[in-house]
Amino acid sequence: MIGVITYQTGNAQSVLFALHHLGLEARLVATPDEAADVDRLILPGVGAADVTMASLRERGWTEHLDRVVRDDGLPFLGVCVGLQVLFQHSAEGDVDCLGWLPGDVVRFHGEGLRVPHMGWNAVRPQSQHPFARALPEGAHFYFVNSFHALPAQESDVAGVTRYGAEFASVVARGNVMATQFHIEKSGPVGLALLTAFAQLQPHELAQVPAC
Repeated sequence: MIGVITYQTGNAQSVLFALHHLGLEARLVATPDEAADVDRLILPGVGAADVTMASLRERGWTEHLDRVVRDDGLPFLGVCVGLQVLFQHSAEGDVDCLGWLPGDVVRFHGEGLRVPHMGWNAVRPQSQHPFARALPEGAHFYFVNSFHALPAQESDVAGVTRYGAEFASVVARGNVMATQFHIEKSGPVGLALLTAFAQLQPHELAQVPAC
């Protein structure tokens, strides 16, 4: 059973629809109590990092996620803002985030660069993490983002995309995985990657460094 965390700035219903389209068992979970029996979690996000973190803290998710994901090794997938809040700090709202991965989140900048970054763009796999190995070489995914992560450890970068310069569009460490693109809106390649996440086994994830 996959739990899709629903909160103030998430697009949980869209992710849930994609999972059900794939025939996967999944349901929305609004509070940690509702997630007691799930065996993996997805944190989707649309909107600002500061609002996302405030909503997660208000509902008791930050402590729960620390326990079940970081301590117990529950497989976790972040999507869009769900990737950005994995890092230590975001410039979007000047907010401290979950801090599972070292690094910060900054706004796109560059001469002639249109912000937000919106539309289809290629992702190049860049690690041997099992989730990265499920990325098709050169496949295009759908992005809508004004900010991007600057991981402090190169080993956390599982895929990169060029927008002005290359940025981390997929990150993965142990049981924690995330995509900057909207996996649920990325057509067949996005659905295939969702399926790969759903099928990853704990023993596979235990073979790579954890958060």
